[in-house]
Amino acid sequence: MKMLRLLDYIKRISPIDGKLEEKAFKRIDNLTKPVGSLGRLEEFSAKLFCIYDGKMPEKLKKAVYVFAADHGVTNQGVSAYPKDVTYQMVYNFLKGGAAICVFARLVNADVFVVDVGVDYDFPEGEKIINKKIRKGTSDFTEGPAMTFDNAIDSIFAGIDCAEEAIKRGYNLLIPGDMGIGNTTASSAIIKVFTEENADKVVGRGTGISDEIYKKKIKVVEKAIEVNNPDNKNSLDMLEKIGGLEIGAICGFILGGAVNKVPVLIDGFICTAGFILAYLLNPFVKDYVFFSHQSVEPGHKKILDFLKEKPILDLKMRLGEGTGAALASNIIEASLKMFNEMATFDEASVSREIK
Repeated sequence: MKMLRLLDYIKRISPIDGKLEEKAFKRIDNLTKPVGSLGRLEEFSAKLFCIYDGKMPEKLKKAVYVFAADHGVTNQGVSAYPKDVTYQMVYNFLKGGAAICVFARLVNADVFVVDVGVDYDFPEGEKIINKKIRKGTSDFTEGPAMTFDNAIDSIFAGIDCAEEAIKRGYNLLIPGDMGIGNTTASSAIIKVFTEENADKVVGRGTGISDEIYKKKIKVVEKAIEVNNPDNKNSLDMLEKIGGLEIGAICGFILGGAVNKVPVLIDGFICTAGFILAYLLNPFVKDYVFFSHQSVEPGHKKILDFLKEKPILDLKMRLGEGTGAALASNIIEASLKMFNEMATFDEASVSREIK
């Protein structure tokens, strides 16, 4: 029943209309500037025009949803930090002290924190969205990370958050992540999808030592050997080697695409979530922007595979939605360019000599 509901939902995602892109560039090329002189901003504004179905909003209302969950694979010692950091960082988000909170204030975005699988009981009254499915995943070196139902539930948790955000008037969605161990899960997903060697996609995550890094590579290889996930089946990958927050990010992206609202993808973990959404319906690619290039090696591999060039490259690897928050101002600039720049006729400016 849940599976049928998910399949019905993703069928609602359709490709953007190419004719709208032509219409967008008719305006863009008539703005008071040499044709093409604003580079990728022109590309971004045309894509926004297509996503919004030819109805550009006057301004962006940005929502950052940080999805938090724990990972059983931390039992293998793959992180520089203990598992407790996940719930401790959730409190930091709620108090406004994390990097994503600082950057969100800078770019005028609202931050929401979603518990989809933290191994901790938050007291009632905390300003947290409770979508807890279970208290973290199982250690996927010993078997599947979660049940099939858990996987689908995590996707619907993200879909529900996207639908709620859009109902509240948000028209730019930014997923973020928090979960000690989640670069290990993301590395496993990206290794399976790209069929690359583990040492080509596994990175330093939280800044681990050489010794832990070598262990992390072996853990990813063992998880894949034990579970044998299907690289064309996102639900199989999510169930066997994924994370609850990665599933929620997948659902959040699907929710944006279904409702024709752009989603700004953050770094490594959010891109793993995107891959799961992409396998469910490749048209989701029409509705997303890739915000920045993470220094995690697997991130470049997947962006190259998708033939996507990120907006920024600041050598970041924090997660939380930080790179996407910063890139949102570039997207906002492209919207303002489209909406507020005068055309040659409006400004009574002579056109270039032809």
